[in-house]
Amino acid sequence: MLYDLGQRIRTIRTNKGISLNAFAEKLGVSPGYLSNLETGKTNTIQLSLLEKLQTELHLFPFEKKSMDELDIRLTHANKKMKELQTQNPDAVKYLLSTLENGIELLLKS
Repeated sequence: MLYDLGQRIRTIRTNKGISLNAFAEKLGVSPGYLSNLETGKTNTIQLSLLEKLQTELHLFPFEKKSMDELDIRLTHANKKMKELQTQNPDAVKYLLSTLENGIELLLKS
């Protein structure tokens, strides 16, 4: 994952015409660390540095949307269903079928 992130950092940085040394200085890291990050030779990154990179380069596009309780619960259930899928695909089919049939039944009433 950090290799892909590093490639993205390098691509955006170079497209903006910012040198490695100047960008490292702005971020408060050594040029060697930044180079290692960009080439995937390091497997760690501090959250504070990731936040600086996001601020400077807009690495990750974020949709500004607040999630209500239903969105949060559905997202969580989706994650758990995908985990269960690898262990017990039949259980996932059953749960989804029950949910879908229940929703249809309730919508008709």
